[in-house]
Amino acid sequence: MRRLSRKKALSLVRELDAFPKVPESYVETSTSGGTVSLLAFSAMALLAFLEFFVYRDTWMKYEYAVDKDFSSKLKINIDITVAMKCQHVGADILDLAETMITSNGLQYEPAIFDLTPQQRLWQRTLILIQSRLREEHALQEVLYKTLLKGGPTALPPREDASMEPLTACRIHGHVYVNKVAGNLHITVGKPIHHPQGHAHIAAFVSHDSYNFSHRIDHLSFGEEIPGIINPLDGTEKITSNNNQMYQYFITVVPTKLNTYKISAETHQFSVTERERVINHAAGSHGVSGIFVKYDTSSLMVTVSEQHMPLWQFLVRLCGIVGGIFSTTGNVFIIKGMLHGLVGFLFDVVCCRFKLGVYRPREDVQPHNQMNNLNNHQTPLLAEDLLAEDVPQE
Repeated sequence: MRRLSRKKALSLVRELDAFPKVPESYVETSTSGGTVSLLAFSAMALLAFLEFFVYRDTWMKYEYAVDKDFSSKLKINIDITVAMKCQHVGADILDLAETMITSNGLQYEPAIFDLTPQQRLWQRTLILIQSRLREEHALQEVLYKTLLKGGPTALPPREDASMEPLTACRIHGHVYVNKVAGNLHITVGKPIHHPQGHAHIAAFVSHDSYNFSHRIDHLSFGEEIPGIINPLDGTEKITSNNNQMYQYFITVVPTKLNTYKISAETHQFSVTERERVINHAAGSHGVSGIFVKYDTSSLMVTVSEQHMPLWQFLVRLCGIVGGIFSTTGNVFIIKGMLHGLVGFLFDVVCCRFKLGVYRPREDVQPHNQMNNLNNHQTPLLAEDLLAEDVPQE
C-alpha cells in the first residue's frame, strides 16, 4: 500500500512538471544555433562583469531634516593673509545679538604675501578644482567618498627662509560663535569693545598704508575634515586702491557626513562675493576692509554613503542570465516566423504577376507544344544529313 501511494504521489508530481524535457534523440544541433549560443554566453559574461563593478561602486544619499540644535557653538576655522602689517589690522566677530566674540583664538603672524613657485602651483591646482566643482557638482561626491585619500589641502610651507620683508599678516586659528547670523570683519586697527558696541583704533594708521589685497587659504565651519575643499579656499584678491571693500555673503548648512572612511559633523556653505570702492562723494559709503557675513540654515543635511546589497546583486545577475536565455530562445521562433512571412510574400508576388506555378494553363500548353515540335524536328534533320552522306550509284 505504501508503494502504491508513493507511486501515485510521484506520478502526481510528474504531471505537475511545468518544464517538460525533450528527449535528446529529438534535439537537432545546427551551426546557427551554436553561433547564437556563443554570442549569448559572451553577452552574459560581459554583462555580469560590468554588473560586478556596479556592485562594488557606492553612491551618496542626501537626507534633509530640521536642525533642532541651536544651543551648541559653531566653530569657524580661518586662515587669511592680508597685505598689511599685523599692527595695522584687526579681526573680530559681531553676531546678530550684538555680541562681540573675542578673537583670542586667532593668531597674527607676519608673513610674505607673494607665493613661492611651489605654493603658486598649489594655488593654481586648487583654483582649477574649484572651477570644476562649480561646473560638475557630482565631483563633490567623489571628494566625499575618497576625501582625496587624506591628502593635505592646506598651503604648503615655504621651501626656504626668504630675506624679503614681512609686509603681510597671516591671521589664522579658530573661534567659537553662536549659531546665529554674524559678521567676521578684518579692517584697519585693533578692535576694542565698549558698552555702545565696538570700534577699531585706526587713528594712528596712515591712509596710504591701506591695502586689503588678501588671500583666503582656508575658511570653513565646523569640524575640519582632511581632503574637503571649501568654496573660498585658494581665493585671492589683488587691489591697488586704498579704499577697497570686499564682502562675502555666506549661508552655512549643518551637514552630517557618514562614509565608509569617516563619520563627522561639519558644515557646508555657499558664498556670494561682492567688492566695491568706498567713495563717499559718489555715494558709496562704508568702511574699507574684508567682511564675511554668515548666516546658518534651519535645515540639516545628512550625507551617507550607500552600497548595493548582495541579494540585489544576485537578483540582477539572475535577470541578466534569464533575460538573455529567453531572448536567444525567441530568436529561432522569430526566424521561423520571418521564413514563413517571406514565403507568404513570395507567393503573393507570384500570384499577382502570374509567375511560376501561378502561370495560366493557356500559356503552359503552347509552350509544351513548341517543346514537342522541337523534339520531332531534331531526328528529321539528322536523317537528312545521313541521306546526303550516302553516295549515289
